[in-house]
Amino acid sequence: MKNLCTIKSICRLISEYEVNFHRKYGISLNEGLLLCSLRNGSMSSGEIAEELELSCSNTSKVLRSVEEKGFVERVLGEKDRRQMYFNLTKTGLEIIGQIESDELDIPDMLKQIDG
Repeated sequence: MKNLCTIKSICRLISEYEVNFHRKYGISLNEGLLLCSLRNGSMSSGEIAEELELSCSNTSKVLRSVEEKGFVERVLGEKDRRQMYFNLTKTGLEIIGQIESDELDIPDMLKQIDG
């Protein structure tokens, strides 16, 4: 039962962290993780889904949201024009830079978990 209670505490801490993250940056944690994934270059929606361990449906929703906020743009594939890739925009790079330069207040219990 102790492990289950620990998991409950971790979920609560992550939920609180996400609320604070959204309050500070105006984006959800999944949106931030998606932007972080794109900082090294273009990715397809399938690659993003795999990277974030989200369903294709959830990935599409997160992509649509960050695209509407002007953080990412769609680019047609060079080799296969049917393939769609996503890149960070200048605004997306700026928000990632802000997030990376800020000292995020990560709860001690979560700092102990290093994946």
